[in-house]
Amino acid sequence: MLTFLIRRGMTLVVTLLVVSVLAFLIPYAGEGDPARKILRARVNDPALDPAQVEALTKELGLDRPLYVQYVDWLREVLTGGFGFSFTSRTPVQELVVPALGVSVSLALAALLLALVFALPLGIWAATARGGKVDNAVTFMSQSAVSAPEYWVGPVMVLIFARYLGWLPSGGWTGPAYIVLPATALALRPLGYFTQVTRAAMSDVLSAPYITAARSRGLSFPRTLVRHGLRNSMLPVMTLFSFWFAGLLGGSVVVEVIFNIPGMGRLLYTSVINNDVPVIQGGMMLILTLAVVINTVTDLLYGVLNPAIRVSSHA
Repeated sequence: MLTFLIRRGMTLVVTLLVVSVLAFLIPYAGEGDPARKILRARVNDPALDPAQVEALTKELGLDRPLYVQYVDWLREVLTGGFGFSFTSRTPVQELVVPALGVSVSLALAALLLALVFALPLGIWAATARGGKVDNAVTFMSQSAVSAPEYWVGPVMVLIFARYLGWLPSGGWTGPAYIVLPATALALRPLGYFTQVTRAAMSDVLSAPYITAARSRGLSFPRTLVRHGLRNSMLPVMTLFSFWFAGLLGGSVVVEVIFNIPGMGRLLYTSVINNDVPVIQGGMMLILTLAVVINTVTDLLYGVLNPAIRVSSHA
């Protein structure tokens, strides 16, 4: 187990170093001079004074070699900072940390909501394979997968906020404000979780050890919980970590529709304003958290399935 942890730790360090390079370079992948874009956004004039552009370039440190900028930026990241926003001159950590907290809360609420419904639906469908229940669950899960957030979000606002008046249409000032965006964000993972749970549970229920457990007199519900659920959770865990990492920065549409001050909306605004430090800081936090989530998932795999630890030693 110790060797397994050491290898995962070394892999984590190397991966985070690569992540830092990617996060730093992403804002420079587009075309155009960042100083020109920022100045144009400030003065709203297509004809820019070259002297002003040069002065702003020096002020922001964009005239230095890229590798020097990266080393300085990485040093600041390691000391807990991300520099200052080009547009507001606010410390980047004061912008990205609260935004990440909002996105984490929204993503967790959406995925937990999806799991609450997906696990029983998937298990129910697996225990009734080929029947009406199985067909109905399959149809509902496929429909959920096909429902994009940019369509579901406005429809939910019209129905539950505009016409029925049950819930607020946007904002982030109380528990009621999370219901609609979390539900809109939960539909697609709900469909995937249900399908994966059904497939995994179907495989588990046909395994010989399930038959052996039943032959020893163990009831079907106890067999399902004790043997079936634990072994079928591995692919669900993989999908959960994948979706969680993706929703942290990928919930742009939902955050814009429901006016949520999350990371997706912050990055969207920063890209429009070409606010390089905010983009770099936001991407670094998102990618780092995604790597940590995947590492934790690997460790949980090792706990649930010791064979994974053994294979990692080979």
